[in-house]
Amino acid sequence: MTQTTSLSEDQRDCLQEISNVAMGQAGDHLARLLDSFVILSVPHVAILTPAEIAMAVQAIDEDSVSGICQGFIGGGIAGEAMLLFNDTSFVDLAQLMKFEEELNTLTERELLIDSTNILVGALLRGIAEQLDIEFSFGPPAIMGQHQQLDKVLMSKNVRWDRTLVIEVNYKIEGKNVQCDLLLVITESSLPTLFGKIACLLD
Repeated sequence: MTQTTSLSEDQRDCLQEISNVAMGQAGDHLARLLDSFVILSVPHVAILTPAEIAMAVQAIDEDSVSGICQGFIGGGIAGEAMLLFNDTSFVDLAQLMKFEEELNTLTERELLIDSTNILVGALLRGIAEQLDIEFSFGPPAIMGQHQQLDKVLMSKNVRWDRTLVIEVNYKIEGKNVQCDLLLVITESSLPTLFGKIACLLD
């Protein structure tokens, strides 16, 4: 394992704190938007292989998941955000987002895309502000609907062996809405990211 694909304790702590601040901002934005209380997990930061991601995802019904991904790039750092929803959350999610159309495969896709734009955008803006960079985003793409977790994750054409993954979990109090947001940073971006962290630690 190379130096760029390993994490020191200081790097992990710093990334966890950056993610914690950013997801707090994202959660606050979501709470005001949905007029509901948002329960946030402690961010999990780790170097993982693609096969290890499925094991790392917390509190997701592995038998029935819908997933969507969105690429991002800026300041020499690139990656992909993956949002994984429990299928049981679609009815409540539609109510929260005041989505009045009948739920079917197409309207569920709309809900997934809208949710991704809100959650991913808010989280990455919070991270970018702390690292003094600006991200631009690609269009969201559906990874799979109502499938097993490993099938959704393996739908991606994975081009890396081990890389940095930041995982955060969101729940809406009193509603059956729960999702895991995974930020996967490309391997080639890690030296730049770790350089930014070194500046913050200094």
